[in-house]
Amino acid sequence: MSTRSPFDPCAGLTLADMLRARGTTWSLLGGEERPGIVHRLDRDTSGLLVVAKTEAAHRALAAQLRDRTLGRTYIAIVHGGFRETTGTIEAPIARDPRNRKRMAVVDSGRSATTDFRVTERLGTLSVLEVQLRTGRTHQIRVHLAYIRHPVVGDIVYGKPEPGLPRLALHAARLSFVHPADGNTRTFESPLPKEIEEFLERTRAARS
Repeated sequence: MSTRSPFDPCAGLTLADMLRARGTTWSLLGGEERPGIVHRLDRDTSGLLVVAKTEAAHRALAAQLRDRTLGRTYIAIVHGGFRETTGTIEAPIARDPRNRKRMAVVDSGRSATTDFRVTERLGTLSVLEVQLRTGRTHQIRVHLAYIRHPVVGDIVYGKPEPGLPRLALHAARLSFVHPADGNTRTFESPLPKEIEEFLERTRAARS
């Protein structure tokens, strides 16, 4: 009998699979294939997302997502240095007309706004704290690639990174008004081991 946990990401399970395996009742507003899932993370993006047990909670959280009061903060390691410390990227996003498997900045796309702050400068790399004002597919990755600072390890919008077998993008903080009591809740997730170790190696190479 296998001793692998049903929640082992190496088992190839989706988030929906893992939620169903918990035996908990979840909202089905998003359909049975997305039990309770209010928003998504890109494949290979780690960190926090919110799921809802009831339809009422799902509606309330989805409303916060639409009116931009559900706060989402990401940590991204990107290529290149910045002269500025903070910035805003405003550029519409749609399917790439040349490759339907990608997204791109397209004049006829949906409006998208991303704020960023440089938290660490590492020579040819920078560490950013990124906040979403909108929630378009692949928004952070597309916007950062658009300004020529692709996320490290992004094989779709950038290039593979030796020593980092994944995308250097992590959903680090999530803040929302809890539908049950009206209080604001904030949750934080530390960087995963592989990103933290990559940062440590990069810092050590510069010292």
